[in-house]
Amino acid sequence: MSSPARPRAAVVVTGTEVLTGRVKDANGGWLADRFREAGVEIGTVVVVGDRPEDLHAALSWLTPTHALVVTTGGLGPTADDLTAEVVGAHQGRPLEPDEGLRTRVQARIDAVTARNGWSLDPAAAAEGARKQSLVPRGATVIEPVGTAPGLVVPPARGTGAPVLVLPGPPGELQGMWPLAVLDPHVAAVLDAGVPLVQERLRLWGTLESDLAALLRRLEDAPGSRLSAVELTTCIDDVGELEVVGRFSPDDADAWHALVDAVADEFGATLFSPDGRSLDALLAEALRSAGATVATAESCTAGMLASRLADLPGSSDYLQGGFVVYANEVKRDQVGVPEEVLAEHGAVSAEVARALADGARTRLGTTWGVGITGVAGPGGGTPEKPVGLVHVCLTSEDVVLAEALHLRGPRERVRRRTVVTVMHRLLAQLRG
Repeated sequence: MSSPARPRAAVVVTGTEVLTGRVKDANGGWLADRFREAGVEIGTVVVVGDRPEDLHAALSWLTPTHALVVTTGGLGPTADDLTAEVVGAHQGRPLEPDEGLRTRVQARIDAVTARNGWSLDPAAAAEGARKQSLVPRGATVIEPVGTAPGLVVPPARGTGAPVLVLPGPPGELQGMWPLAVLDPHVAAVLDAGVPLVQERLRLWGTLESDLAALLRRLEDAPGSRLSAVELTTCIDDVGELEVVGRFSPDDADAWHALVDAVADEFGATLFSPDGRSLDALLAEALRSAGATVATAESCTAGMLASRLADLPGSSDYLQGGFVVYANEVKRDQVGVPEEVLAEHGAVSAEVARALADGARTRLGTTWGVGITGVAGPGGGTPEKPVGLVHVCLTSEDVVLAEALHLRGPRERVRRRTVVTVMHRLLAQLRG
């Protein structure tokens, strides 16, 4: 069964700091998820700088072909915050002062200033409140969460999408969203949505090209209903392959058939058929086994322990960890024998084993993890090149040692090491 047509929405993220990569966009994806939940198709997410002509061009492109356009950012008190003015001009609604709003914005500025102990020039604060209370004629004001109000600006004449104008700080945007969806123009688009189910599965160690070959075979099979599922696949820079499916509830069988086919083909690498994260699955496996972990990390410098601690309740299984960069710390804190360091060097399977055993015995845990390597960009030798990382997991009756040969920048080598260790531990716990 094919899904009925869904309304389309677009997002325009404004800000030269986002366009140039100095600030990472946290709003486009968040808004896309909210639209997906309502069954509204996200047609475009575009980033423009703080140039009025660029924002105007984006609005001219998007408003004729979408049911709703959302802008984020450009609502502050400075000269480059021009979103309200540009949106108003595009929609045929010139700015007008709103004295009631100015009073409320001024009150919020005063409250924020007092709460943070800031010293703010009264004239500058008053000018900021005046600027932020200029509203396109006939627009609806959404009360501010910070100091910047939101706006819903329908076209003054003719056809075209209304524009929902939201602030750029993610906390303010997300806090304003429950009020924004109550506006009749926004609600009309969301109410017309056709909700889709979204599911995902995750693989580790499967190439995207191999998955693509399987999908082609499934598409070509007689009676295939794979086309009923909107599929997205992506592989991240540490090797996890994610498959996301969106489908009508009536087409759930098509998704389940795909999951079964992936399990048959890639059972050894399909670690999450229900889409749960590696972190959640490892935490569940540790709790189910009543197991605890201690870490001793050199080149990752606590990254594994930090990630194990990311989920609430991690004290159920994470006892603690050691950051052991210097040889003396390896020796004194976790008991790596001086002769092992002298004979094999810090980056060696023997030292990784000693780190794992030392962490485990000192903290009395079920599992110990040792990590030592050359993350780069310098420090490598022909015998021990950049990207060589020795990892070891030990328990009372298991020793799992592995030499990783990783490529890429330092940060990627370290993250890939952590993810690899987590997968190895998960596999051990699953048996």
